[in-house]
Amino acid sequence: MQLLVASNNPKKLRELQRILDAAEITNVELVPLSKARAYPEPVEDGGTFADNALIKARAGAQATGLACVADDSGLAVEELNGMPGVLSARWSGGHGDDDANNELLLGQMSHVPDERRAAAFVSVCALVTPAGQEHVTEGRWPGRLLREPRGVNGFGYDPLFQPAGEERSAAEMSADEKDAVSHRGRALAQLVDVIRRLAD
Repeated sequence: MQLLVASNNPKKLRELQRILDAAEITNVELVPLSKARAYPEPVEDGGTFADNALIKARAGAQATGLACVADDSGLAVEELNGMPGVLSARWSGGHGDDDANNELLLGQMSHVPDERRAAAFVSVCALVTPAGQEHVTEGRWPGRLLREPRGVNGFGYDPLFQPAGEERSAAEMSADEKDAVSHRGRALAQLVDVIRRLAD
């Protein structure tokens, strides 16, 4: 079975491939967007991670006739009522300006005491079939917001995020260490049984 992954991020493909390998699912071929029939990129204007993941997965399944998996993820800070949330990538106005996003978030949280700096990375994954079946899963990686960036690995808010039980920031962990515990890995793992049933 071919399964469209609505992303061109090779890390996302590798992460899902590792999860399928661990579950001994060998009859699924992951197809990145770059290898699928081209279609217009949908506008991610949902109010929640689930909304945006479903927008992407529905568009992929409809356009290609393949089952499609998509994710939407970001950082949820308790003190900010779950924001930046779906606005994580464009928190400072532009899209994907990690430095500006981190600087703005640090400024907004500068006077907040350590005991109120709880945060979590959240990923919602949606799998949609051409027949219209929809499955949505959520993974959370709890932790706290640091007061200054630490580490050079990863991207986004990784330098500001200290996972629960860790002395390091997410940006001080290796990619493999992060994948083993990450929010996206946790959400994808919950789709294993669905993928297995579709492939059999």
